[in-house]
Amino acid sequence: MNYFSSNFKLGILGGGQLGKMLLAETRKFDIQTYVLDPSNDAPCKIACNVFVQGSLMDFDTVYNFGKQVDVLTFEIELVNVAALEKLESEGKKVYPSPKTLKNIQNKGIQKDFYVQNNIPTTNFKHYPTTKKLIIDIIDNNIKMPFVWKCTEFGYDGNGVKIVKSISDVENLPNIECIAEEMVPFKNELAVIMVRNVSGDIKSYPVVEMEFHPEANQVEYVLCPARIDDTVALKAIEIALKVSETFNHVGLLAVEMFQTQNDEILVNEVAPRPHNSGHHTIEASYTSQFENHLRAILDLPLGNTNSKAAGIMVNLVGEAGFSGQVVYENIEKIMAIDGVTPHIYGKRETRPFRKMGHVTIVNENMMEARKIAEEVKNSIRVISGQSQ
Repeated sequence: MNYFSSNFKLGILGGGQLGKMLLAETRKFDIQTYVLDPSNDAPCKIACNVFVQGSLMDFDTVYNFGKQVDVLTFEIELVNVAALEKLESEGKKVYPSPKTLKNIQNKGIQKDFYVQNNIPTTNFKHYPTTKKLIIDIIDNNIKMPFVWKCTEFGYDGNGVKIVKSISDVENLPNIECIAEEMVPFKNELAVIMVRNVSGDIKSYPVVEMEFHPEANQVEYVLCPARIDDTVALKAIEIALKVSETFNHVGLLAVEMFQTQNDEILVNEVAPRPHNSGHHTIEASYTSQFENHLRAILDLPLGNTNSKAAGIMVNLVGEAGFSGQVVYENIEKIMAIDGVTPHIYGKRETRPFRKMGHVTIVNENMMEARKIAEEVKNSIRVISGQSQ
């Protein structure tokens, strides 16, 4: 099929920043794009050929949108899977497939999937409600501290809580959840795998993630990870097994823990472009977004090697500020060599909301990490008025 400068239409479910960065690649190749998103101010709106406002969870909306395009992909997992299944049964190409999405969308099902397929993961218990979990705590059937996660609709630190005492659980919503054993890990790592329709597969180098202690959000992503080659090799081997077991098409970000004795445990996965791969736009020969596009269109996969060390700094809304966004000191960081800001196009900021990221590229990782700190301490995402 001819995708380039043709009548071919690619549909993207979700119009957030991941879709916006994917659209930069469709623009590069002159591929027509349709985007569905509930918000009329979605970041994707400025860059697609056709923008449709509507719910991603509504069967008819997703189904009717899918009928208009030739290939359908998504940049967020919270979409109506039944509509995707019907479209696929009628011959529509949906990548990653609804089957893959079903195994990933619910964190309880995802964790069960790892156990069934002998993929190393943290110990956990699956509960239909938080109240049932509280009974287990009262009966001393669960060891504290542990990590509480809602099985659906959690993202970016939402729907995750470290539980140290029963009072930490009492105010949590009474929903399906999992209780995960706390892992005393050395590092949080991630590997992005890319697999095309024909089954060709490649991995990006292992990255290391540094988290914000309060917001449970990634502050820095460092590539390459500062780990031994043997650990990196083990992480890539496990990510490859995860990728093949899910049988996905497109990108799969595999988040992992490196334990104190260098075991690798899979934490969770995302079947789409991911925060842990944003540095690839500047630091890799082929960005994660271009490779996702190549994979779902069954084109040859691009080179996943890095050109230099890359660090990504997340730009999130400053605590105490809500309203019309202002990026303070952005010119200051742009004066530094190898620094590239990406602004997502969200007009309103609020505390810890993801508003953009900055990539630092340098031949020397230590130098890049130093510049990343300077960037983090300089730029502030605020608003005209504080709360």
